[in-house]
Amino acid sequence: MTTQDYIKREEKFGAHNYHPLPVVLDRGEGIFVWDVEGKRYFDFLSAYSAVNQGHCHPKIVNALIEQAKKLCLTSRAFHNSCLGEYEEYITRYFGYDKVLPMNTGVEGDETALKLCRKWAYLKKGVPEGKAKIIVCENNFHGRTITIVSISTDPDARKDYGPYTPGFVTIPYNDTAALEKELQDPDVAGFLVEPIQGEAGVFVPDQGYLKKISDLCKKHNVLLIADEVQTGIARTGKLLACDHENVRPDILILGKALSGGVFPVSAVLADDDIMLTIKPGEHGSTFGGNPVAARVAMAALEVVKEENLAENAENLGKIFREELRGIDSEMIDLVRGKGLLNAVVIKPRKGKTAMDVCLRMKENGVLAKPTHGHIIRFSPPLVINEAQLLEATGLIAESIKYFD
Repeated sequence: MTTQDYIKREEKFGAHNYHPLPVVLDRGEGIFVWDVEGKRYFDFLSAYSAVNQGHCHPKIVNALIEQAKKLCLTSRAFHNSCLGEYEEYITRYFGYDKVLPMNTGVEGDETALKLCRKWAYLKKGVPEGKAKIIVCENNFHGRTITIVSISTDPDARKDYGPYTPGFVTIPYNDTAALEKELQDPDVAGFLVEPIQGEAGVFVPDQGYLKKISDLCKKHNVLLIADEVQTGIARTGKLLACDHENVRPDILILGKALSGGVFPVSAVLADDDIMLTIKPGEHGSTFGGNPVAARVAMAALEVVKEENLAENAENLGKIFREELRGIDSEMIDLVRGKGLLNAVVIKPRKGKTAMDVCLRMKENGVLAKPTHGHIIRFSPPLVINEAQLLEATGLIAESIKYFD
């Protein structure tokens, strides 16, 4: 079968809810992927930062295989021999009393929202049904009905109403707007991405995270950090919140929590918050399954053993410097933190960010536009400097092609 054969089969039998680049991937190792015709590419998307540890990391894959041969799923109707070990490991790793294990990032967000409301009614004393949660414009927290209800992206939101009530939207990176809304005693939480990834890698002002943390504490409101994409070393620290020594009240993790090997997400909080949910009030058949537990522990071990946060911090600075040195009228702006970066593309002679990505594909680098004019670059964190510079050269060549 050719590339087109694979693509046509997907189009015939699959829903048309994605618009992928015209490449069919067949194999991956480390920072590289190969298509069905054997061509090798630098992966500069990392499955939206799920593959921070590199494709098919042997330690993580081995954890998957060994546990899958022994016991895969029990549901939470019974205890299993892996879950408690994982819960102890991850809570100590991130410094929280408790973890609630789920599977996908959006399940983590939904869990955090439910937890926040429970806390509001049982601990803060908000009248039943009145709790409000503040969110930001241009957020991306997933695709469920409640999550698209808080989205300001027309593509994500249109034709999915009626929408879930109980949310207040403010501009991102605007502490004055937050402080104004926090005057309402019925506000229970503030859900925020430390860096807005899907929006185009919007990095807030220095001090923003610390200020919002202080404001939430002052007004007895829970700070809920969605670190599904920014967490697990992507931005040069274990968590993006760590750049300002901020400890969220509720922390949401996913994606690279499994190194891209298995769907694993987690919500972490201390007892005062987490124990407001009692048996039967929330759950997941697959959440906390033995395979997920083993995979997540292996994935987190790799992050520390291979110093991935430090590598992201160091190479991120080099990458941005190289991108800013590209002499092209198409580059409007370069921004990012660690190895989560973006280039804002200025259309030239009818050519857009998608054209640049298609040219990069031809040159052996895979990335994808977001919002039409922004290209996000997030390679696996196991990349080294020589590989980074080689790939950056191909990116530069692809952009300058249109000049």
